[in-house]
Amino acid sequence: MRPSRRQFLAALAPSPRPNILFIMADDLGYADLSCYGRRDYQTPHLDRLAAQGVRFTQAYANGCVCSPTRTALLTGRYQYRLPVGLEEPISTRSPKIGIPPDHPTLPSLFRAAGYHTSLVGKWHLGTLPGTGPLESGYHEFFGYRMGGVDYFTHRSSAAADGPLDLWEGNTIVDQPGYLTDLLADRAESILTARAKDRQPFLLSLHFSAPHWPWQVPGDEAASGRLTNLSDWEGGSNSTYARMVQIMDQRIGRLLTSLADKNLAHNTLVVFTSDNGGERFSDNWPFSGRKAELLEGGIRVPAIIRWPGHIRPGSTTPQVAISMDWLPTLLAAAGLQPDPAFPSDGINLLPTLTGPLQSRTLFWRHRADQQRALRQGDWKLLRLRTNSYLFNLTDDPLERANRKSAYPELFARLNSAYDAWNATMLSEDPAAYSYFITGEQQAERYGHSRTAPATPQKNALP
Repeated sequence: MRPSRRQFLAALAPSPRPNILFIMADDLGYADLSCYGRRDYQTPHLDRLAAQGVRFTQAYANGCVCSPTRTALLTGRYQYRLPVGLEEPISTRSPKIGIPPDHPTLPSLFRAAGYHTSLVGKWHLGTLPGTGPLESGYHEFFGYRMGGVDYFTHRSSAAADGPLDLWEGNTIVDQPGYLTDLLADRAESILTARAKDRQPFLLSLHFSAPHWPWQVPGDEAASGRLTNLSDWEGGSNSTYARMVQIMDQRIGRLLTSLADKNLAHNTLVVFTSDNGGERFSDNWPFSGRKAELLEGGIRVPAIIRWPGHIRPGSTTPQVAISMDWLPTLLAAAGLQPDPAFPSDGINLLPTLTGPLQSRTLFWRHRADQQRALRQGDWKLLRLRTNSYLFNLTDDPLERANRKSAYPELFARLNSAYDAWNATMLSEDPAAYSYFITGEQQAERYGHSRTAPATPQKNALP
């Protein structure tokens, strides 16, 4: 049957720019979703998202703690190119450190292209005045600025009179409710607004779950008895499971809302984590955890769904990392990174429908002088004065040190790491604990690739 004139014209019409829903959990381990192998509880909504899209089996976080990864996510570049990326993680002791407001970011690039940009949840990339979500390209922000808050009091310390850290834009708000629910509710309200005005959107939903303190509804009274938010004597496997399941349920409601508002067909959805798992996480089949450059500290779940563009129900062994999301999402919308700040990441979309791309990735972490490199099946790991060479395919637990068996490979990877490291900022953050603008950053460190001599300012309409 020949297509109708309407069908013919529809086929010729350019595809509308996709909406972007980017969801990030905090401290979620590689195997903390049932579609990744968790056995003691189920995450049916995220499992369904994976069944409707592509699940990565070799996805990494840029850092083994949160602020470095979030720096790389926002800029699409190695976090070690900016002073804020050297803070592991950023703290209130670094009031002048943050994402420079004139540095191009994921939200500012989408905003310049006519998207409505929102951040709901965790920021942890600088404090007021001077650095914050609204200063870095988001039209609106609802969430918290530091590393963790009580899920009920929304304070950044366990003290009853500790600082409140829940914000509406640049204004502190005191709003009751369990934090996971508050963040999901706000995300749903943003979807409602976008369904009405039909403006393309970038919605970044950065959950606190399952980051400490380990709290679920019903723990309100106990939250007042915490001596510190890290809660090392609290929590349990069952509490952790409920935290993840509540997040999964709220994500399920959000995805249903997308469909009900007729937005799902043209919305690209990503789910991932900011680093490896913590105390109650399942990081199998890897060793290590958050704050370590062993695989358990940097290997993360990652799922992408884009109806009509990528094959549903598939997995990919493509090696991916947090800084890839900026060029990937921009490419989906027909956009490019700022040429003055070329991305260190890659556009992952071609690898989802074509051949895999080989690459070399690098990490470093000040704690215990940790350094790592991944190339093919091989991983170089340095811990203080000790060094290791692991074959991750044969030995995902990183137990057999193969440096003596492959001395030439070991030497080559060490040389590659040292050459890369020489292009990044010094590991000593004291040398950079002052505010510099994005233009200054580009002039000093931004042209190690193919950038023009004069950085381009990123105007925010």
